[in-house]
Amino acid sequence: MRRTASPLSLILLGSGVFLLVLAPLLAWHVEPQARRTPLDQDTETVFTGTGSYFDTGAVETVEDVPLTITRRVRGDVSEGEESGHAVWDVSTTVDTEETLPADDPRDALQWTTERWVTDRETNLPVHCCGETPRFGGEAYLKFPFGVERRAYRWWDSTLGDTVLLEYSGTREVRGHEGLRFTATVEPTRSGTRQVPGVLVGLPEQSQVLAEEYYANHGIELIVDEETGRIIDAATGPRTTLRAPGSDEDAVVLLDSERLAFTPETQREQVERAVSDNDRLRLVGRTLPAGGAGAGAALALAGGVLVVRGRSPKPGRSPQTEEQAR
Repeated sequence: MRRTASPLSLILLGSGVFLLVLAPLLAWHVEPQARRTPLDQDTETVFTGTGSYFDTGAVETVEDVPLTITRRVRGDVSEGEESGHAVWDVSTTVDTEETLPADDPRDALQWTTERWVTDRETNLPVHCCGETPRFGGEAYLKFPFGVERRAYRWWDSTLGDTVLLEYSGTREVRGHEGLRFTATVEPTRSGTRQVPGVLVGLPEQSQVLAEEYYANHGIELIVDEETGRIIDAATGPRTTLRAPGSDEDAVVLLDSERLAFTPETQREQVERAVSDNDRLRLVGRTLPAGGAGAGAALALAGGVLVVRGRSPKPGRSPQTEEQAR
């Protein structure tokens, strides 16, 4: 009598084949889907340091005071789902100790709002969905996934243009290694502002269109290589006013040698980077490799049992079995 395959052997074989099919799907489909800029971004990063700013009440530049930059980023999920792009609304405030406790960002020393739209896979800008201002470059609030050890064009909102960041080696932040990128910005005209002439050395004119200049003592970004998340950052902004056509600064609006991530912001960014890395590693390497190994073992075991179950009993030929019946 011919034996049939047992239910266990069929279960093992089916499970093995399923895992063998699932493994490449995880690596080739699920993992690339995970390497996409999230729509539901909701983060706050804080820079602190000391510097100078123009006190409009005292009509003078106050020096060596604590300064805080707070950047809040929230994703517009509904717009992102409809457009297929990452749509982020960004609010940035610069505060002194006097303005920091205020609930209304309009009370800050400086307040800017932006709307950034990027391709979720390449991180390149997408000019749609109410983007403002129109920006360029290849790195902004984050870098692309799989950061390369080369120079990147970084969008500087204050400058209103890109800055070339040079790759400058690696650096550990709270035990997590990142790629270091640095740059400086020479004084560059970034706009105009109407001010009393006396403010820029032209007392004979009641109002003048002063030229606003921006420079940066040093930009330093430490970036997680896998996800492009910035785990530490420092900047040294300097904005000044000049009389029309002058090459000398007349008023310092804001100047700091270094404003850097607070320890709390560092910790949060590193924790997010580690969590994102673990997730990508799980769906891109651990699960596919484990699934392929387990699938092969199960399929082999199930196949052996199926073959044995369908073979005639040892020592008896099909003819002998027929006679026994």
